[in-house]
Amino acid sequence: MSWSYDWLALGAASCWALTSVLSAPQARHLGAIAFTRWRMLLVFCMLLPVVLFTGSWHSMTLAQAAVLAFSGLIGIFVGDTALFAAMNRLGPRRTGVLFATHALFSALMGFALLDERMGAQAMLGGALVVGGVMTAVAWGSHKDESHAWETVRGPWLLGVALGLLAALCQALGSLIAKPVMVTGVDPVAATVLRVAATSVAHFVLLWVGFAPARAQQAPTHRVLSLVALSGFIGMGLGMSLILLALQHGDVGMVGILSSVSPVLVLPLLWWRLGRAPAQGAWLGAGLTVFGTVLVLVR
Repeated sequence: MSWSYDWLALGAASCWALTSVLSAPQARHLGAIAFTRWRMLLVFCMLLPVVLFTGSWHSMTLAQAAVLAFSGLIGIFVGDTALFAAMNRLGPRRTGVLFATHALFSALMGFALLDERMGAQAMLGGALVVGGVMTAVAWGSHKDESHAWETVRGPWLLGVALGLLAALCQALGSLIAKPVMVTGVDPVAATVLRVAATSVAHFVLLWVGFAPARAQQAPTHRVLSLVALSGFIGMGLGMSLILLALQHGDVGMVGILSSVSPVLVLPLLWWRLGRAPAQGAWLGAGLTVFGTVLVLVR
């Protein structure tokens, strides 16, 4: 993989780190499904004019569009909904530990299904990245942490299952999209199509009367503004960067490098909560940085 595409995956991780902090209060206000529905609709409205103006939708065939739509249903409709549902139950820190496993899922599926291979240095770097992320996030809070974002709500096993489901769907979505993206499909057009498929699925849930799809509280102008900002950064920018990285990079490597977002969340939580992460977070962050360097210079 060219080094430039490695940095695209890291850029996506930065976008996701920022949106995880931006999204937590809004996801709890609206509920996971309603939050994702509003997020997808707003992203679609923001990006569709760009695709229509540039004509980039011509870069894909009908068959490729169908594959990307299916990728969106798996990676975004199921994956993002499960992610924010887990965040509502476990908070962004614990959810980050679980979601980091998408790097392992990506590497294993890339190896088994796409015949992707890694050198010894890349494998060591990837292991350090994943281990460092989990260490940083698992040990990243103080014993007397009392912020609402650290409170477990409801059965914790359900939260763990939702977090792992989100990670698996993220990896599957990338795996499904990879063969299409290598043909040169425009990443913004691909993002719009995936978001459109997700939006339709969400409105079908609402139309059939699925109770959890209803908003827990009425959306306010401030909430919708922050949802739109979160969607633009995380989906419009972050997901487009991932799809662009997949055009030339392996699913496993892209997954590993994009998994560093929970470590990038730590300084944001420090700023948001006004308290430095615990010592374990610095240890994990150091391992992650070292592992990332090994991957970048492989």
